[in-house]
Amino acid sequence: MPSTALSTTTLPGSLVALPGVYQPQADTSLLAEALALEELGPDTEVLEIGTGTGALALQAARRGARVTAVDVSWPAVVTARLNAWKLRLPLGVLHGDFVARTAGRRFDLVVSNPPYVPAPGSRPPSTGPERAWDAGPDGRAVIDRICAGAPSMLRPGGVLLMVHSGMCGAGRTLDLLTGAGMAAEVTARAEVPWGPVLRSRRTWLESRGLADAAEEWEELVVIRARLH
Repeated sequence: MPSTALSTTTLPGSLVALPGVYQPQADTSLLAEALALEELGPDTEVLEIGTGTGALALQAARRGARVTAVDVSWPAVVTARLNAWKLRLPLGVLHGDFVARTAGRRFDLVVSNPPYVPAPGSRPPSTGPERAWDAGPDGRAVIDRICAGAPSMLRPGGVLLMVHSGMCGAGRTLDLLTGAGMAAEVTARAEVPWGPVLRSRRTWLESRGLADAAEEWEELVVIRARLH
């Protein structure tokens, strides 16, 4: 099946990335296109969870929103700050766990391209570049935390935009968000070729029923959830 064409025109150009920092890829572009459809302005407060290079946070800042970005990786924090300086855009970048660093704050929009690749081992890694994609045996270690925390992070009428692999179960994400009092739906899908990480885990993924034999394409989904 051919890959859905994804535009990168909504992403700030000339981004730099320190070694080990996740660089914008197809999932970033798909989420950027969804972000471009949201109404943003000077009165809009935005949070990006897991900012990486800061591409999505800077997209929102370029449109005038007041943006806070958070990441557990120091190299990502430094990278996002460097890109904000380079593009001369205001961006607050925090280091640490998103729940702890945003406690007591509420936002109009929360955006996230979280780690979502299923990985052997009971816990996601605490160091290394794999932190940007490995997310436990079902790929939901961070996704489930975002679903649980979204209502307390959003103002009434606020929106969560999140991208992840269909391998993680879009239906479960929708159920969790709906159960938390949000109106949730899949607003975009794309098919992309398997990358080297998935290919290296083919046997394990097949053994867990997360992939079919000889599967070569991964579905990406964007979830949009609005707090009532």
